[in-house]
Amino acid sequence: MIFNIQRFSTHDGDGIRTIIFYKGCPLRCQWCSNPESQSFGYSVMYDKKSCRGFGDCIKADNRAITRINNNGIQIDREIITGPEKLRDICASKALTISGESKSVDELLTEIEKDSPFYRNNGGVTLSGGEPLSQGEEFITLLQKLKGRNINVNMETSLHVNWKSVARCIGLVGTFLVDLKHIDQDKFKSFVQGDSELVLNNLIKLIDADAQVIVRIPVIPGFNHSEKEIKQMIEFVSSLKNVNEIHFLPYHTFGVEKYKSLGMDYTFGHKKQVQDSELEPYIQFAQSKGLQTKIGG
Repeated sequence: MIFNIQRFSTHDGDGIRTIIFYKGCPLRCQWCSNPESQSFGYSVMYDKKSCRGFGDCIKADNRAITRINNNGIQIDREIITGPEKLRDICASKALTISGESKSVDELLTEIEKDSPFYRNNGGVTLSGGEPLSQGEEFITLLQKLKGRNINVNMETSLHVNWKSVARCIGLVGTFLVDLKHIDQDKFKSFVQGDSELVLNNLIKLIDADAQVIVRIPVIPGFNHSEKEIKQMIEFVSSLKNVNEIHFLPYHTFGVEKYKSLGMDYTFGHKKQVQDSELEPYIQFAQSKGLQTKIGG
């Protein structure tokens, strides 16, 4: 299941790229900018500012959706049955459904619309959520893209079992690996995951001669200190055949999405990280022989 297709992107890889965003992620990063990507199923999003009170959504599911006087609606997402029926029901687009099932052939059709723009190293970037958490149809897509000589990059946290990673080796041009932290306790507390799983998968992936670029999201209150980031850079510089590291500064672009999903955003009080704050990290990484970049 996907939740977005972004065309003509110049990020997340060389050239002009088509980015496919998959739903479903094993992690729960507190600063996640795409919270709708966390669930493997449909997500019901509601923008109160756009609501005109037409009431069609209530008629469609009056158990889960109720009116609150003149102040819009209240949604009990836990008891919605068949959220797909709500997809196009709201004329004002205040209520939308994130998530759409597409077959491999349907995705290929969408991708091939952009193929004339893939010259000069462009191609497809698979993102999420976590692409490696997808099923066998995902591997079929990779195989067909390879058969069409379409370059593929993949954004991944590597927080999956090794088998899910290994099946993609040889089918993905570059793995863009998010390295969030190397401290087990912090990783578990802020991300609800296992840092050792990520580090072990990263080492195995590199040992398999895969092309890897490491990306560090710089998050205030989590890893945004010289000590922590330098420890991560030291680790990356020790890896064979990893020559490039990207720094992704924290931003608050996803705040409104949390509201529309009825979720709390615990990082809402944090300030965005400015590019200038990354200069000490960049200088240190370059001193270790790594190429650097800010952003994807």
